[in-house]
Order: sequence, then structure tokens, then C-alpha cells
Amino acid sequence: MKTIQQAKELLQALPRQSLGFYPTPLHRLERLSGQLGVELYLKRDDLSGVNLFGGNKVRKLEYLLGDAVAKGCSTVFTYGATQSNHAMQTAAACRRCGLDPVLYLVSVVEPDPAQLRSNLLLDHILGAEVHIVPIRDGETEAQAEDRAARMGRDQAAGLEAAGTRCYDIPMGGASPIGSAGFVAGWVELQEQLEALGIQADVLCHATGTGGTLAGLAAGRALLGDATRILPVAVSPKDAGYEARAAALANDTLALLGAEERVAPGDLVVERGYYAPGYEVPNRTGSDAIRLLARTEGILLDPVYSGKGFGGMLDQIRTGAIPQGSRVVYWHTGGATALFAEAAMVGDVV
Repeated sequence: MKTIQQAKELLQALPRQSLGFYPTPLHRLERLSGQLGVELYLKRDDLSGVNLFGGNKVRKLEYLLGDAVAKGCSTVFTYGATQSNHAMQTAAACRRCGLDPVLYLVSVVEPDPAQLRSNLLLDHILGAEVHIVPIRDGETEAQAEDRAARMGRDQAAGLEAAGTRCYDIPMGGASPIGSAGFVAGWVELQEQLEALGIQADVLCHATGTGGTLAGLAAGRALLGDATRILPVAVSPKDAGYEARAAALANDTLALLGAEERVAPGDLVVERGYYAPGYEVPNRTGSDAIRLLARTEGILLDPVYSGKGFGGMLDQIRTGAIPQGSRVVYWHTGGATALFAEAAMVGDVV
């Protein structure tokens, strides 16, 4: 178990580019806390920068692009869906670092090329090289994602052969280097809680690729905190998801030179709130978006933070999170999805 200062010293050994505005705010949701019977705090990574549309990926990109710059790379490849927050934030961060972004985006929700919206519009404004990868007949979303990754690697190999150094970032920045950003995030949160003289019982967040979850779990193990992490899945997860997230957390701890470890049993993902699928809205998420907007004036998104917040609300209302608990919800950003295709936005008004 490390102190906050010791954890900071481990993180300082990694290359890092300063991209976000940290620490992001942590504040109590006064009206909603009164309605729900818990002390509910919001960790505002939606306000992290590098531009107006920040989010949780910026923390990962500080370390990923720090590594890319340290290795002398000039072109960065990454992957996601057409409205990927991660892809857009990667493009913005690359421009901040003087790097060229290349995006391979799977069309889970088919975009209209004549009317670019939301993150896909921002990708083009940022001047990213964008490749749209349609899902073929008989192909699953996961298979299309694998094909997109192969296409990116093939292009990068060609550029490397011609003398351009390339850097590959997996979907969601889910790698040990990327997850180090959320070890730093956990340390930041604990400093803020200490300054308030309180301790969180539960920390809830939306989980997709698992990179954020792995970093948070690694940070908790590093500091020996008792806070329960409640990850809410926003897409289907197989039985091995927790084990892979724990392995990524342990790879991140090993990267930092720490001996602490995360066991797969330490992580339990709530899988009951994402249906009918990724980037497909549901009532739980839509209700959560309206509730937070109409009680606190804060916006969530239908893909990630809305479903995660909705899952947390249900856990509070059913007593799975007991009354009187102190709960932190990590707002991972993504409200640009409210301006995406209608099939993604859903019934939020």
C-alpha cells in the first residue's frame, strides 16, 4: 500500500503530455442527494479539456501521447465507432501535440455522409484522416472492430516502411499506459475527498473497453482504499470481462513498478443496464439524462454516462447501495452524443 505522494512519484516516471485541466471538479449534487437519500458527488471529467468536449479519455491520452512523443512518432492510429468520444479526443489531443491522427471508425449507427454530426463532425473539423468501416452482412460488431484494427495496422506498416513513425492506440485507450491515467485519476479523487474530510463508500462509472475500470482498480489497490467500485456496462460483456480488466490493472501496476495487485474477484460489473445494445438508447439512460438535467442542470449522454448514471440510480432505489451512503459518480463526458443521429439519442425530451 502506497501513500498519495508515493503513488505520484511512481506516475512521474512515465512520459506524459499535459492535455487536460486537472484536477477536475468534485462537487455534491445537493438537490438529487436530498431526493435519493444518499450523499451523491459528481467527478467532472466532462470538464477535463483539451477542448470544450473533454472526457475521461483525456487522462489516458496524456500518457499515451507522452509515450508516442517520447518514441519520436508523428502519426497516431486509433479506433472506435463513428461517434467515438475516444477517437475525437485522440484527434484533438494529437493536434495539441503536433501529431497526425488517423481514425478507423466502425459504423454501428450508420452516419449520413451529407450531414456530419457530433463527434464525427468534430473529427473532420480537427482534420483527422477518417476511415469509415461498415459492418458487413453476417459480420458481428466485434468482427468489424477486428477488421478495422487490421486495416489500421496495415496502413501503419506501409507508412513505417516509408519512414513515418506510427503509434497505435487500442479502442478506448485500453492499455497499461492509458490506464495509468486513471491511476492518476484515483489519486486525484482521494486528494479531493481528503480535503473535504470525507471518504466515499461507492464509486460508480460507465464501463466500455475496460481501460478506465482497470486504472481505477489499480489506483484503489495502490492506495489500499476501501471504496467499492461499481462499473455499469454500456455494451455486452462476456464472463471473462472482469478477469481481463483485472489483468490490465495488474499490467498497469507492473508498468509503474508497484507490487500491489488486483484479483478478478475484486471487480463485479453490473450488466443489466445496457440493453438493447451499444449506442442504442434505453429508458434507464433516457430517464437518467432527464433527471440530472432537470434537478441539477447537468447533461449526460445516451451511450455512456446516461446508462451508467441510470444503473447507479436503480442500485440506490433498490437498496443495493444503502441509504446514507456516500457515492461518487465519475462523469466520463460524451454529451456530444446528444447531437448525434436520432437512432443514438433516443427519447430524452
